[in-house]
Amino acid sequence: MNGIAQLDLVDRDYFTDHSILLDPYEYFEALREKGPVYRLPGRDIFMVTGFAESLEVLANTVDFSSVICVGGPAQQMPFTPEGDNLTPQIEAHRDSFAGGQSLVARDDKAHLNSRALLSRLFVPSRMKANEAYMTGLADRLVKGVLDRGSCELITDIAVPFATLVIADLLGVPADDRDHFMAVIAAGAPPGALDGDDSEESMHPLVVMAGYFVNYIIDRKQNPRADVLTELATASYPDGTLPDVAELVRLSTFVFGAGQDTTAKLLGNAMRFLIEVPGMQAQLRADPKQLPAFLEEVLRLEGSTKMTSRLARKTTTVGGVEIPIGTKVMVALAAANRDPRRWEDPKAFMLNRPRIKENLAFGRGAHVCIGNPLARVETRIVFEKLFEHTSHIGYDETAHGKPGSLKLDYEPSFIIRGLEKMQLALTPR
Repeated sequence: MNGIAQLDLVDRDYFTDHSILLDPYEYFEALREKGPVYRLPGRDIFMVTGFAESLEVLANTVDFSSVICVGGPAQQMPFTPEGDNLTPQIEAHRDSFAGGQSLVARDDKAHLNSRALLSRLFVPSRMKANEAYMTGLADRLVKGVLDRGSCELITDIAVPFATLVIADLLGVPADDRDHFMAVIAAGAPPGALDGDDSEESMHPLVVMAGYFVNYIIDRKQNPRADVLTELATASYPDGTLPDVAELVRLSTFVFGAGQDTTAKLLGNAMRFLIEVPGMQAQLRADPKQLPAFLEEVLRLEGSTKMTSRLARKTTTVGGVEIPIGTKVMVALAAANRDPRRWEDPKAFMLNRPRIKENLAFGRGAHVCIGNPLARVETRIVFEKLFEHTSHIGYDETAHGKPGSLKLDYEPSFIIRGLEKMQLALTPR
């Protein structure tokens, strides 16, 4: 998009324009010049690009609903806003919003209840207990591609690793795991530019739900030592029991989201490992720097570009009035490059001060519940790649030479992730 006038960028449609898909950051910077909170031309959508202003929205669950989080702010409202609080209308029409019943789209007590059921699943002790399985799996996957001297990172390592880890954590039967990987691979990404989040595009979750119903019912009757059993036998904070439909929604959501976030992070991180001068040598010499490396990757190229909220009351953000019924797009990727918050924000800086404050996984009540898992998984894969290779680079026959690289991203206005990355591996 180099050379395109800023006015042209501001006027472009973020939700359908493939040129913005390839590199959204110049677009975000053009909007930032209009202010940290800016109403998109001709739309009832405010774009938030400021770090402080993004925190303000994410923390305000009183004035903002998350009901449009899955479908995005461009979807049509299923009702005409009335009154000074839209909460009753939102709840009455929740099933009319794309993904309105999913964990990330719920509000208030319903969200707190669902979150409480899952909160015990991603505690550090469980991550530690599952680390042996993750390490062994990563070792097998990396060894499996070494003889070829190359691999396609996303399909050969990232997706199978992330999918099998979350399947093992939940307790999904081994015989069903390959089928689930195929179903996910065939589905459209969240926020697809060339489609919508209709039932067809949500098909992978619909397919998996049919299996998870049987898993949950089986665990209720035959408990075992896995996460699905914990879910199937869990109760809400007030002691009431969730119904099977709720448990199926939560478990399929965790399965789908759990593999997607990590797979995208692995691809995005590999870019910086290869492209930042001296980074690969530095991390190979001191792998303990991997967590700091991954945090800076998350800041510069997190797996999620944006999240959405609906103003259920008239409120203000950064001193800008947000009328009731207005949609707000929190550009996480822009907030993570806000020069008011980050020194030299476009630069990759290992051990950047207060780097863990990045918004790659959101913040507040809806912070990504699986973010500890994604961090551990990605670190382990890189450790195994370092152990079994002496160098990793792009396969130039697939992506071209340095200075003229061609990398394709998934066509989504929500997700930031590579479709493919062909690597050349030099075994140790």
